[in-house]
Amino acid sequence: MVKRTQRIGLGIVLLGVLVIILVFANINKPEAKSLNYFIAQTEQGKIEKIIINGNNFIVKDFDGYEFIIRTIEALPYSEQKALMAKGIIVEHRLEPIWQKYLPYLLLLLALAVLGMYLLRFLKRSPINRNSPNEFAKSKAKAIQQEHSNISFEDVAGIEEAKADLQELVEFLKNPNKYKLLGARAPRGILMIGPPGSGKTHLAKAVAGEAAVPFYSISGSDFVELYVGVGAARVRDLFLTAKKNSPCIIFIDEIDAVGKKRSNSIHASNDEREQTLNALLVEMDGFESNSQVIIMAATNRPDVLDSALLRPGRFDRQITVDTPDIKGREAILHIHAQNKLLSNEVDLHTIAKRTAGFVGADLENLLNEAALVAARANHIEISTADIDEAADRIVMGPAKHSRIISQKERRITAYHEAGHALAAYYLEYSDPIHKITIVPRGQAGGFVMRVANEDRIYATRKMLLDNIAVALAGRVTEELIFNDVTTGAQNDFQQATDIARKMVTSWGMSDALGSIMLASSNSIYDSKSYSENTAELIDSEIRRILTQQYNRVSELISTNSQKLETIVQALFERETLNAVEFETLMIGKSLKPLTIKTAKNTPAIKAKPVAQLRITRPATLAN
Repeated sequence: MVKRTQRIGLGIVLLGVLVIILVFANINKPEAKSLNYFIAQTEQGKIEKIIINGNNFIVKDFDGYEFIIRTIEALPYSEQKALMAKGIIVEHRLEPIWQKYLPYLLLLLALAVLGMYLLRFLKRSPINRNSPNEFAKSKAKAIQQEHSNISFEDVAGIEEAKADLQELVEFLKNPNKYKLLGARAPRGILMIGPPGSGKTHLAKAVAGEAAVPFYSISGSDFVELYVGVGAARVRDLFLTAKKNSPCIIFIDEIDAVGKKRSNSIHASNDEREQTLNALLVEMDGFESNSQVIIMAATNRPDVLDSALLRPGRFDRQITVDTPDIKGREAILHIHAQNKLLSNEVDLHTIAKRTAGFVGADLENLLNEAALVAARANHIEISTADIDEAADRIVMGPAKHSRIISQKERRITAYHEAGHALAAYYLEYSDPIHKITIVPRGQAGGFVMRVANEDRIYATRKMLLDNIAVALAGRVTEELIFNDVTTGAQNDFQQATDIARKMVTSWGMSDALGSIMLASSNSIYDSKSYSENTAELIDSEIRRILTQQYNRVSELISTNSQKLETIVQALFERETLNAVEFETLMIGKSLKPLTIKTAKNTPAIKAKPVAQLRITRPATLAN
């Protein structure tokens, strides 16, 4: 690339030099004059010398001024003798014709050389719009086995998906084992799962394990502005794959090209649909012994065209789901191999508190923990560093610099203590992992609960307890301060969403019975029930929320002393972990802090709980 640029620069310099020479050559030429001017100068006796060159002759006067006369015919000999008789010197000079046109020839040659280099540069450029054949080439990257450093040992938490792909690799390595039984490899394997769950990582592992060519491309690489380019790239990709079979083609984010085709005759997505049609034809046009296998990944299987999902194209669909606690622990072990963890770090405990995290989230968690440890000049990554990293990912960085009044700190402490107290006493609520009044993100504080085990189902009693815990913060504010704040907005949203789903989706309403009323998540779909049913739904949601509001009000009023104990500890420490919270709840005292903060004196004196006027709303807005 550097040499090519140097050659182009040299050609431009050469062209500039020739242009300068040509300009100077034209500047040094004598000025052209008319024949009448020459005759007048001759009659006045000012001409000293004439140089004749064909039809043109150069005239020089006694002052040294030169000019050129261009005539149609050559100067006759008789006139030459007459001029010589007047004392004018007459010379004959015959210049070669190439000397006259040499500057122009050199200029044309320089332009030709420069054009040649420009054409060669355009042909080798990544995007050559002057070469349709190059533009229609597939952008797939060929990955050979020796160039891939990822294997199935580097994949964890998705064992079922890995087993299916191991079978695929085994078929490519030993096809006779399956052919003897009349089996054939699936022509297409579609991996479905949420973003970051490990679909692309699995494809890289297949590339590392299979001793066959592996072509990787993204769905967006097929679609271009010009109609027909995507289809040409699909054909080129499959032609290359067939020449190198057995091999694997991996198409990441296939929903970019495989969306459902429109039924409208005025559809404006002709390029994408032509690309999809070409893909469908190529997938269904394999010879039986071609051994070209398609792998694809998407997190939006609902938008894929049905023709793409039928057997014969994508024969097998592999769900790459969110890992369970065992899978998360295995993923953490893989990503912790190049991390300097402290001996106190328990990856099993970390796996418990990261329910819902996928592989990319867990890798990011340990990386963020390493950054936190480095920022604090730690020599090892401790459990506290990982906890801080998890809080930063979920809630945002702690805002220690934010100036918060004692009144707002007090409100936050009672609000979070109310959540924690309700979670502790309600039977079906998850245990407390952490309570803090340090603001993070948009929250002034939060209570983190961690389940002891992963769940597939949620019971009605569990959902009702979760609603009660969500409402406990607002209840505590009303009981202690006889006033409410805007801090419970997210709590109400969570509680209302659970109640609405209990009524409309999960059949947990006695008034409505076991019926599915929420037909779609789209806000544009019309309701599938009457206005009377809608009023009944609103009434049931309000009843559930009000019932749990009253229930948690009685619970907090009964355990007011525990509430004050939690609040006092939050004022002293700002954050309580699970062990410290459990110590307080069983009536024991915490070990004193080595460094006491100056924030342990409340600015507002709270009313005794026994003197509070407990307000139980008759209705609660949803």
